[in-house]
Amino acid sequence: MSSGFFRRMKALIRKEFLQLSRDSSSLLLGIALPIILILIIGYGISLDVKNVPIAVVLEDPSPASQDVLSFMDGSEYFSPTYVTSFKEAEQMMTDRKVNAIIDVPSDFAARLHEGNAKMLLVLDGVETATAMSVQTYVDTSIAFWEARHMSGAASFGTVTVEPRMWYNNANSSTWFFIPGLVMLIMTIIGVMLTSVVMAREWERGTFESLFVTPVKPMELVLAKMVPYFFIALLGTGICLVLSRFLFSVPMVGSLSAILGISMIYLLVALGIGLMISAVTKNQFLACQFAIMGTFMPALMLSGFLYDILNMPPAVRAITCIIPARYYVTLLQTLFLAGDIPSVIIPCCITLGVFAVALMGIARLKAPKSLE
Repeated sequence: MSSGFFRRMKALIRKEFLQLSRDSSSLLLGIALPIILILIIGYGISLDVKNVPIAVVLEDPSPASQDVLSFMDGSEYFSPTYVTSFKEAEQMMTDRKVNAIIDVPSDFAARLHEGNAKMLLVLDGVETATAMSVQTYVDTSIAFWEARHMSGAASFGTVTVEPRMWYNNANSSTWFFIPGLVMLIMTIIGVMLTSVVMAREWERGTFESLFVTPVKPMELVLAKMVPYFFIALLGTGICLVLSRFLFSVPMVGSLSAILGISMIYLLVALGIGLMISAVTKNQFLACQFAIMGTFMPALMLSGFLYDILNMPPAVRAITCIIPARYYVTLLQTLFLAGDIPSVIIPCCITLGVFAVALMGIARLKAPKSLE
């Protein structure tokens, strides 16, 4: 039985590779599109944010310290969480629960009356767009506070904000966008390439020749996936090379981890594409479903354009069923922060569940009769 399986798989995969080699549009989509997108989008996106989750370490609970930080209370730009130690705030940032930390030292009030108080602002460089906005908001708010108290009866000095950028020493928004762009390209390649393969065979009537063979549905699904998996993996490699050598994006985490999670996500994307293709049986409909059902959610709800922590709770809940969300989180963490198990393990498990479920659905929807 095993020899028959491998013989059938070999023949089916050879057939798919031959079809792929004759389809110039698929080759262009898999190879040329990553280069075009990473050049165009990588150079030109910037965003503003609101309701930024921020941890506040108030080592000096004096009225003066609370007055300086009063700009965050009721602000549309900040969602502060007060903690008792810097270590606790650091763990929250590592776990991607906050985008910034404000640390008010224990001698803040005393130094304020002396004329030169300082506070530390730590920014999460993985979310560069958010980090830049946070720094601007804090600097502007402190400047307004100083201006308001310049003519007051109380004698206050200046407040110096010392910014520290974690995970993105170059302070470059490109470092933040490139990992998300890799996700977007992998979604386009994985879903778009496979969403039309079964639909195309239905339209051309070539499935009839397969129905009289001993080919099983799962073998058909695997054969459809293998060629596109490798061409999508080639696209991934192109993105990683361009990210490193063209945009100088660091890879703090291990390359093997980046490739491993990319393979898992490709299985998810290919599974979605095959499921769409098997259900629609029409190339035009398959393309429309692929764009509306995967590309747009991946663009808007994955954290690529908008920080998920800044989204309303209802929208944030919807992102939990978007596989691209977990892939973006993994890429941003591995590229800029490193191998952080508390982030990597849960996201990998979730993507694995998506992959298995989608493969099962694609297998159930794979045709074996004309019905």
